[in-house]
Amino acid sequence: MNLAALLAELTPVHGVRGALIVSREDGLVVADALMEDVDGKAVAALTASLADRMAGVTRALGQPEPVVWQLEGSEGVLLAAPVAAGLLVVAVASPEVNVGELRLRVLRAAERAA
Repeated sequence: MNLAALLAELTPVHGVRGALIVSREDGLVVADALMEDVDGKAVAALTASLADRMAGVTRALGQPEPVVWQLEGSEGVLLAAPVAAGLLVVAVASPEVNVGELRLRVLRAAERAA
């Protein structure tokens, strides 16, 4: 699995501020391609925590784990998808990003990384 190539598929999308591969277990950055003002450690920790909590909620509801998580705020969008190897593919973007295109790219990257 070439992590740099996976990240390179996400970063050309207009509005993407960065992409990461995150360890789901401990929330550490495995690989990243980020703009200077993006705090990769904070994004990684948030994403791992979000994935853990959402997995717990879906288990409690008797549902399968989501294939992608999307968190939107006034300052932008965070998309993450789980990878079978205990990793997460994550993209951070500004509000003007084409969320549909980015979501598809995140899902494809996660499939290739599995």
